[in-house]
Formats: sequence, C-alpha cells, structure tokens
Amino acid sequence: MSSEPSVQQPDGAAAPPAVRGEWKCPLGDRHVHRDDLRKVWKECQEESFWYRALPLSLTSMAVTGGLIYNGTWKASKRFGPFPKLAVAGILGFIVGRMSYAPTCRSKFQKIGIEGPGFGPWGGGPPFWRGGPGHRCHHVCEECKKKAQAAPAEQVKS
Repeated sequence: MSSEPSVQQPDGAAAPPAVRGEWKCPLGDRHVHRDDLRKVWKECQEESFWYRALPLSLTSMAVTGGLIYNGTWKASKRFGPFPKLAVAGILGFIVGRMSYAPTCRSKFQKIGIEGPGFGPWGGGPPFWRGGPGHRCHHVCEECKKKAQAAPAEQVKS
C-alpha cells in the first residue's frame, strides 16, 4: 500500500523491490530479527552458564581443594587456600564459557546468520562495528539470483 508506482514486468506482475532500487538485504540491517537474536543470545548465555561454566568452575575448585587438602599443593600462609580456589574457579568459569561458543555459533547459524564475525560478539569492539567498511556477510536468495543474472547480462553486451 505504498504511494510509489510499481514497475510492471512483461507478464503483468509487479517488479520486485530490487528492480525499483529500494531493496535491502534483510540481514544487512542489524535491527531485523531482533527478537530472534535476543532469544538465541539469552539462551546461549543461560545454557553456557548452567551446562558449562558453573560445572567446570565447581569441578576445578573441588580438584584444587583436594590437591591442597592432600598436601600436593600448599595453601598460602597469609590467605590460606582461598586465592588458589578463586583462581581455579575463575579459570574454570572462563574455559566453560569459551567451550560453549561453537554450540552457540551453530544456534545462530540455524536462524540464518552465518559468516565470519556473526553474532553479538562479531566484529571486534563496539566502536569497530558498523563503521566504514562494515558489510553484511549474509547472502540471501535474491542477492544470489541477482549476482547470477549480472554476469549473464555482461556477456550479452
């Protein structure tokens, strides 16, 4: 229901928006599918915490506590076993979060976001994202058709 005139194709059907010059890649706009992205990101955060980070953190702290208790490792004279337990817990947490990244990446690929640097962590620090040279690495079906049609047109001319 736009006020723009539609371009008619020879068979009488309206031309797609790409012909009129207003079509954009649906995943090139970072606000498209915001709810899906938010849902998958939240799911990744929760699952990485409960299924990887917390268990690895607690396990590494238990192993460290056992090593200190058995005398294999010595507790600090000033602070006791707490610094070693804290470091083991933090390292276990970080390794657990990092180990879930491939699973999270596959979840983003299932909703159609692929390519290098996809997802909220892609593209480096926030001040790099969306700057000059930022491109959508997604290739949609219409873009593929357009790219295949372009070389054929160049050969004809």
